[in-house]
Amino acid sequence: MNDFNKILIANRGEIAVRVIRTAKALGYRTVAVFSEADADALHTRLADQAVLIGKAPAKQSYLHIERLLEAAQQTGADAIHPGYGFLSENAEFARACEKHDMTFIGPPAAAIELMGNKRQSKMAMLKAGVPCIPGYQGSDQSDEKLIAEAQSIGFPIMVKACAGGGGRGMRLVPTATDLCAAIKTARSEAQSAFGSGELILEKAMVEPRHIEIQVFADNAGNTVHLGERDCSIQRRHQKVVEEAPSPALSATLRQQMGEAAVAAAKACNYRGAGTVEFLLDKDRQFYFLEMNTRLQVEHPVTELITGQDLVAWQISVAAGNNIPLTQQDIQMDGHAIEVRLYAEDPRNNFLPQTGKILCWDIPDSTGVRVDNGIRTGQTISPHYDPILAKIIAVGSDREQARRRLACAVEDAVLLGVTSNQQFLANILRHPIFAAGQATTTFLEQHFTEDSSVKSSTTTIKSLCLAALIFYTRDTQRAGHHPNLVGWSNCSHAQSHYLFQHEGNPLAVNLQSQAGNSSMCFSAHCGDEHISLELLSIDTHHCVYLDNKIRESVSYVFDGEQLFMTTKSGSCNFINITHTATVNDDFNSSGLLYALMDGVIVDVLVSTGQTVQKGQTLLVLEAMKMEHPLKADSDGVIEYIHVTAGEQVKNRQLVTQICIEHQE
Repeated sequence: MNDFNKILIANRGEIAVRVIRTAKALGYRTVAVFSEADADALHTRLADQAVLIGKAPAKQSYLHIERLLEAAQQTGADAIHPGYGFLSENAEFARACEKHDMTFIGPPAAAIELMGNKRQSKMAMLKAGVPCIPGYQGSDQSDEKLIAEAQSIGFPIMVKACAGGGGRGMRLVPTATDLCAAIKTARSEAQSAFGSGELILEKAMVEPRHIEIQVFADNAGNTVHLGERDCSIQRRHQKVVEEAPSPALSATLRQQMGEAAVAAAKACNYRGAGTVEFLLDKDRQFYFLEMNTRLQVEHPVTELITGQDLVAWQISVAAGNNIPLTQQDIQMDGHAIEVRLYAEDPRNNFLPQTGKILCWDIPDSTGVRVDNGIRTGQTISPHYDPILAKIIAVGSDREQARRRLACAVEDAVLLGVTSNQQFLANILRHPIFAAGQATTTFLEQHFTEDSSVKSSTTTIKSLCLAALIFYTRDTQRAGHHPNLVGWSNCSHAQSHYLFQHEGNPLAVNLQSQAGNSSMCFSAHCGDEHISLELLSIDTHHCVYLDNKIRESVSYVFDGEQLFMTTKSGSCNFINITHTATVNDDFNSSGLLYALMDGVIVDVLVSTGQTVQKGQTLLVLEAMKMEHPLKADSDGVIEYIHVTAGEQVKNRQLVTQICIEHQE
């Protein structure tokens, strides 16, 4: 038995909060660690103690093994839970914990090392008789060898980093023409994210399902599975929606995949929670993909249909206890679906977003669980993964779970930071998803033109609401009735507003007229017109009638910027009515700006070089992803303001192009 009393959680965000809550419920003291960027984060407030471990960059804090161990020793923690991501699949960290007489709440270092390397794990699975995808997993990592093997496998193929996960260091290569660039990018991204540029190649499967099996093992060799999760809806190989059980599996196939997953765990002498991932083709043949030697982001859907707390299982097994249930005892009831709420802009190629959360509120709904590590007032930095929260719903069947989750996502109020909220809601409402027929190509096939990724959130209705909210705020500031309902300083007050929305100026004329018990507003924008009746308004909520239908909107101000919920997602308007004309240098052709806070990892051009519109000039790394910065015009590089390795701010000028004008 491993006797421990205080657990340090070597992670941040929603997983740190998740582990802290279960640990405290079991009677353990908890220690949070945080970087300078997370000083006021939620997980630091929930733990019994919290320790600053370094500056914002993960390598100087959450990935710094020595500082984590020092924090544990300083606080008297005798066990460490790694969460997921960061050092959760780092064998060196597991060994360091053991060396310092601290219980590592995770699998043995040898299992992490074996299964954390896609090349070695695939060889082990082939030996154990687990079905694997045809490919190359050799030790020769030269470009020449990879190119030759790719030609032998046949296109399309997947180029994949041997270490890590989350879609980083992974590229789909349709043809031989794209191979060299894909190898270079995947290797660079893998080296940066995982410290290893080692790659494998696999035959790309057409429209498969992504099915993973939750496994658990103890020190006595008992190994079980807790059913499957369907994670087929992905973007850039990162999961977006997960559910349990899979609508694609029969009872027979579920048993076969479960047995294969258990065999995989036993082959590496596993202990604790793990996930064995498979691809399922159209002929219902499944193939080993990888094994994640940690708790998964999507573990709540398994918990909700099995009634088990997997973090409690982890802690119990780490303490030396056996798994609490046999395979026959594990029962599944109902259906659960989870979505990942990210700080990203789907209308701008899902660009990660930073900023301050001005309002975060999740209504209390039946069958809905929210795992999050954020709070109102918190600043989202560019240093970490952009996940904000997980919203999960459970129902007696899949359709009930889907309806509950769609409503929960739509009713969530997140203002101040752009998110994928409406994108998620549209997925859940899509008929292909509702029918349980989505594969890994679902988003590519059905969402390239979806309103959540293409259309602006601007409508005449949202403009009218923005104008009347600004109008009521300004009138209140002038000392008039705080609620404005039934009040007007004249029978037909008219106001003119100029808003900036998504970089575009929008002029709105607003006319108000007092009624017996309410105030009516009409707005004109170009040829469009709408009338709304204001029923009540306070500092964050506005209730109104639209064509005799009562509706409401949540909002918050940040100076002259209004953040507001709408039926098509959250949006924001900057009031520039009384602002002098803004110089449009920011949009000037030839000036290249950073997309967000981050670090320049590669400068691909030099001063005096001729470039073409669309050519990648620099590569920016932010939120664990690489983002190409491309020329917006033909011309000659006049000046480069940054160097590789330099930290940059959002909208910082990085390159100037002297534009070639045609005579």
